Amino acid sequence: MPFRELNDKLVEASITPGQRMFSQRGAMVAYRGDVSFTPNIQGGQGGVMSMIGRRVANEATPLMSVEGSGTVLFGHGGHHIQVVNLSGDTLYVEADRLLAFDGSLEQGTMFMGSQGGVMGMVRGQVTGQGLFTTTLRGHGAVAVMAHGGVIELPIQPGRAVHVDPQAYVAHYGDVRNKLSTALGWREMVGRGSGEAFQLELSGSGAVFVQASEEKL
Repeated sequence: MPFRELNDKLVEASITPGQRMFSQRGAMVAYRGDVSFTPNIQGGQGGVMSMIGRRVANEATPLMSVEGSGTVLFGHGGHHIQVVNLSGDTLYVEADRLLAFDGSLEQGTMFMGSQGGVMGMVRGQVTGQGLFTTTLRGHGAVAVMAHGGVIELPIQPGRAVHVDPQAYVAHYGDVRNKLSTALGWREMVGRGSGEAFQLELSGSGAVFVQASEEKL
């Protein structure tokens, strides 16, 4: 079910019988109709393993299952909201940036080090970002949060995109990620911004970056 963007901080979704959405706890701003909100201990379509992945990623709050018949307004903390429509693709997004998404999407968890090797693991220790990234796959809509607005940067074969890890919001497509450093190990101590680290994304797809490096 698609989201209707009311402004850059609020989106509206239509809830119909027999379908459901998942949202972050506290994301509901208002609703009309007969709509229920219940904690979802299974972690969406990814089941128990998805929930375990989110626990390891320090996402202690379960998702809320949204069902019934009506419309719901979603927003959270005054953050900018970006709507991403998936047509069979997989979206990789930081768990704490998820606002709401279609319940038909399959949810999972990817360990960032699986693509970035040792440097992928360093990402979580030094930059303050999680080692795990939530994956959403299928056909449906996803609303993600960011600071200061979001821009979508295309990733094309042979033309990698380098992003400050703290500005990273999400990406999709056939993309590989690698964290590299422009400084020596001694110089990296106490530094977590793009001056020390760069997240290199290569392949074919797109990456969403936020204007501010502030962590949610």
